[in-house]
Amino acid sequence: MMLQPGRPWSLGATLLSGGLNFAVWAPDATRLELCLFDAQGREELRRVDLPVCTDGVWHGFLAGADVGCVYGYRAHGPWAPEQGHRFNPAKLLLDPYATDVLGRYGGAAGADPKELARALELCVGHDLHHPVRPDPRDSAAAALKGRVGLPRLADLTRQPQRPLAETVICEVHVRALTASHPDIEPALRGSYAALAHPAMLAHYRRLGFTALSLLPVHARADEARLQRQGLSNHWGYNSIAWFAAEPRYASDLGARSAGDELREAIERLHAEGLEVLLDVVYNHSAESDEQGPTLSLRGLCNARAYRLDPSDRNRYLNWAGCGNVLNLGEPRMVQLVLDSLRHWVLSYGVDGFRFDLGPVLGRDGRGEFDRQGPFFAALRADPVLARVKLIAEPWDLGPGGYRLGGFPPGWLEWNDQYRDTLRGWWLRGSGDRGVFAHRFAASSGQFHHSGRAPGASVNFITAHDGFTLRDLVSFDQRHNEANGEHNRDGHHQNLSWNCGAEGPSSDAQVLALRLRLQRALLASLIVSQGTPMLLAGDELGHSQQGNNNAYCQDNALTRLDWASADADLTAFVALWLELRRRHPALRIANWLRGGLGDHHGGATGLPAGRIERRRTPRRPDVLWWHPDGRPLEGLDWSDRGDRAMAIQLTDPRRPEAATALLLIQPGDLPRAFRLPPGQWVAVAASHTTDGAPEPGWAPDQAASVNLPARSLILMLDKLT
Repeated sequence: MMLQPGRPWSLGATLLSGGLNFAVWAPDATRLELCLFDAQGREELRRVDLPVCTDGVWHGFLAGADVGCVYGYRAHGPWAPEQGHRFNPAKLLLDPYATDVLGRYGGAAGADPKELARALELCVGHDLHHPVRPDPRDSAAAALKGRVGLPRLADLTRQPQRPLAETVICEVHVRALTASHPDIEPALRGSYAALAHPAMLAHYRRLGFTALSLLPVHARADEARLQRQGLSNHWGYNSIAWFAAEPRYASDLGARSAGDELREAIERLHAEGLEVLLDVVYNHSAESDEQGPTLSLRGLCNARAYRLDPSDRNRYLNWAGCGNVLNLGEPRMVQLVLDSLRHWVLSYGVDGFRFDLGPVLGRDGRGEFDRQGPFFAALRADPVLARVKLIAEPWDLGPGGYRLGGFPPGWLEWNDQYRDTLRGWWLRGSGDRGVFAHRFAASSGQFHHSGRAPGASVNFITAHDGFTLRDLVSFDQRHNEANGEHNRDGHHQNLSWNCGAEGPSSDAQVLALRLRLQRALLASLIVSQGTPMLLAGDELGHSQQGNNNAYCQDNALTRLDWASADADLTAFVALWLELRRRHPALRIANWLRGGLGDHHGGATGLPAGRIERRRTPRRPDVLWWHPDGRPLEGLDWSDRGDRAMAIQLTDPRRPEAATALLLIQPGDLPRAFRLPPGQWVAVAASHTTDGAPEPGWAPDQAASVNLPARSLILMLDKLT
């Protein structure tokens, strides 16, 4: 059987009139074989050479081939690891552009240990006993294969396109979110379909989330080390196919593919006004270091796809901490990432992306970060991708890898300095008014440049990586023994506080304090300027028993315990998010300027970062008050012995909207507050169980209130 020449674009397997066009980038290969399999991927039916190589792309047209075709590649070329080349035609290779993946690296879950060991060994490209030699064993029986799917286009007219100032993100894991939900049918629990189950839609609606940020759903290959321990890469940060949905999250109902089920879930979420963001991993691949398997890119274009050690090209640079790092200084790898992103927008309707270890994307040919680099420039010029939400995790392990605030305009960034400041403020008694105000006002020192908005700061207290909120106030130390790494993994500095007892406690005072601190942290997050992100389960009181790195725990430890959910805490979050949604003063879209008010006695603007003082005719957008009722000034900002304060907020674009006043006492004693001028009415409090103010709590005739310890109270001026 001969292939027709076909065409070198688009990369991957493309359905055309009369057959399939195959195109794969392997510029250093001397020959590429297309291998065709039966529908189950068990029997190799035939091999045929891709007849033409154009600019490093091997391509050919297979007449009569159709949707459902199962295939892989064998690449011939030099075996010269010292030069970066690891060609081994005995190893079947997955198409990097495969939109559907058949099989699982290592075999089915729960396989016999001997079968698992054999499957893992077959996928290794080098001889385990003589690493300088290629392994001659055929890997087809254990290898991942691509399967051609029916091309689909999402209805992009139904995307909610939420304004940034209205966005509230909830970070979720597809399986852990619903795997134990009693109101979802067992066959659907933990699946893509369950994301949009009526029970979940009601929960999102009640809470007021506007976007779900899904932990990685790209098809993955779990590390061999984890599989030998009976574990898996639960979080999913080990991608191997950047165009395919992870099959393990497909439900047990119907004959839909994983991709189709995810598409339908996104459509339902869009119908509810919810955006869907994907956490994506383009910094490394599942092929790991020089001891890892040969599954795809390593066998096709290793010397170009990965960053290799210049002094020893047999070894990989490891700026991701996972064994290798993709080379985004190579134009074809930039193309791979852009094509993948575009695929998820056009085919699935995805509304945005969160980029794991984002600085890798901006590293040039020398490995230096450049926010004007080729990837960022190409992304900005792409008509499809220029309009979606882009969020960076702004650090990696490479040189100069901490880049908070360093991404281009249009990007949002996870703000770990906000996280640490708020944790220290409420749990450790650290920080002063100045640093708290700076983080509360969206970290202008990092983000107020190049036309970026306050929403560029993604504020969070907890995320998948670290303690849950309940564990943050229940454990001083990490407890990661179940991970099999002798409790050496995970963050060792968490700015947590166990409130006097490590782990579970029956002490009523300890439990009450823990709840009070959780509510204070949540309320602060919700009313801070910037884009708030909550971790799914924090509103339920979810605990991982002190494990702050549960990346490999696909079990009851990470699955949200809906049956034991804290209903009061859920109601608290719903109330505060509703107030944020109703009152523009709690989500001002522009940078706070402060200023001098003609009826407030004068108050300075933002104490850190960019400070502007200008006279405004009426109400400034922000005023910062001392508990004594005077404006904060001078040494007030750095006084660590007295951190209580009030923040008055007015949206200058909405003069008819209510002015908000936040009273904040992070200390462990009650504090008297003299209120600024206004007719203030309390609408929410962090120290009460349901978030509502205590009955009868109101200013006295002297406009003074007594603020409880470790609390935050929201008041509105009823005259505005």
